[in-house]
Amino acid sequence: MDKFEVILASEAFKFYKHCPAGLAERLNRCFEALENNPFVGPHIKRLRDEEKRYRYRIGDYRVIYTVDKGAKKVIVTLIAPRPSAYRGL
Repeated sequence: MDKFEVILASEAFKFYKHCPAGLAERLNRCFEALENNPFVGPHIKRLRDEEKRYRYRIGDYRVIYTVDKGAKKVIVTLIAPRPSAYRGL
């Protein structure tokens, strides 16, 4: 199976760039998992909205993303603590 390319949107990249080293390691493992299969996993859940967004749970943090199946890309739009991750969705 071909791997997906994980792309961080500007807001997600900004968070990733300034996060603590321990969280960055966990995010790297998350991105590796998303490269292999962004649809199914113990930490993955599809969100209830029209845009077909997903979330990956990392402790108290959430990685919100969409998937472009045709282009084999995972676009990470947001990385945030749980309470603020779902505001405005």
